[in-house]
Amino acid sequence: MSVLTLAGLWNSGPQHWQTHWERKHGWQRAPHRDWETPDREEWVRELDAAIAACERPPVLAAHSLSCTLVTWWAAQHAQTPQGAQRIAGAFLVAPSDVDAPSYPDCTTGFQPMQLARLPFPSLVVASSNDIYVSTERARLFAQAWGSELHVIGGAGHINGDAGYGPWPEGEELLLGFVRRTTER
Repeated sequence: MSVLTLAGLWNSGPQHWQTHWERKHGWQRAPHRDWETPDREEWVRELDAAIAACERPPVLAAHSLSCTLVTWWAAQHAQTPQGAQRIAGAFLVAPSDVDAPSYPDCTTGFQPMQLARLPFPSLVVASSNDIYVSTERARLFAQAWGSELHVIGGAGHINGDAGYGPWPEGEELLLGFVRRTTER
């Protein structure tokens, strides 16, 4: 199983579920040069290089702004059958709504939200009280992307600050998703 984690804006700290799962499973985090003020074009290139470095098509385990990153990568690199085959699937947790007036203004090039269908299996995990995306918008994103949607209730932004460190339920969701995508 190849899982590539994609941290969101400001990176995922030591208490974040991505960090816990990387240590537990030996998964790698896709590198990024500027976690504080990311530029979409640069980050898409970095993600493409990280995907190319994988021995087999990975499942992307993305959080927050990286969910949007995945959609921009797909718009640029996955529109051909060969491009789509480079990714086994995407596990998209707490997708940030970059079009919302409350979204931090320290990013460049992520607007508007990409709403094209993803050419690989995907699962969106959302919270009913996330400050960066409403449940309605998360539902709209999942529908547009052709993703399965799983709303876990009041979980904030589903990060370390919201109490989602090891997050065993999320780990089971991801592992189940990986099994389903690899059985295709």
